Amino acid sequence: METLKTNIDWFNKIIPDGLPVKSTTIITGPGGSGKPLIGEYFLSSWLKSGGSAVIISLQYPSPEFVAKSVKNITGTDMNDFDENIIFIRLNTQIQGYEQINKQLVDANLVKPVVWEQAVGFATKQLPDNGPGIMVFVSALNLLLFSPTYGALIFSKIKETIKRNTHLTYIISVSTSAKKEEIAQLEEMADNLILSRSEKEPFRLYITIERLKAGHFNRNEIQIPVSADTLNHIKEMANHSRAQVLPAILKT
Repeated sequence: METLKTNIDWFNKIIPDGLPVKSTTIITGPGGSGKPLIGEYFLSSWLKSGGSAVIISLQYPSPEFVAKSVKNITGTDMNDFDENIIFIRLNTQIQGYEQINKQLVDANLVKPVVWEQAVGFATKQLPDNGPGIMVFVSALNLLLFSPTYGALIFSKIKETIKRNTHLTYIISVSTSAKKEEIAQLEEMADNLILSRSEKEPFRLYITIERLKAGHFNRNEIQIPVSADTLNHIKEMANHSRAQVLPAILKT
């Protein structure tokens, strides 16, 4: 099976054969445990390998925050990959989806039909080279809080995972709420990665629980992260609580 190697020393120690492509990876852990950061390492390696990416970072207020996070963590400048990236930004004020520019699509992602349409539209705009097309989704669990669409979008996400054969999904979800639903996603995932954090001093840890193919090391390891990165995690958590979640709760 084709795999993606990260070329990151500490990652190579736990997944020496790389991450299987055209599979679904779920990254789970409590809130504030660095789940999107783990995914961003894969995203950086994917782009450097010639692949394209649809980026749906629900906890970020704008694509610039995603780019800043990836730069802080991996050193990768996402401006170098303009032709290979499309961001889908959550916008609960519109009915469907709208292309803002070549790299940005606004979409009311709590609606299952809009989710499917927006992801389908974005993937068709991107070159399918190298390892292919990745759909990178962080803080997916936020969508489940929609009073009207939460159960429906959850069913759509499960259907997407079950039917996927041609895209590589990297999805991060928090286990701090909606535990029953998150457990179902964990069970369905081809690849399962667990994260956790410790405070005073703040440290992040990762464990590979399951891979679809290839060798992996189940031992927990600490993720080397800078103080700037840790502050970025807290900043995004505050944004999610203050703005993203209230907007979803109104849908």
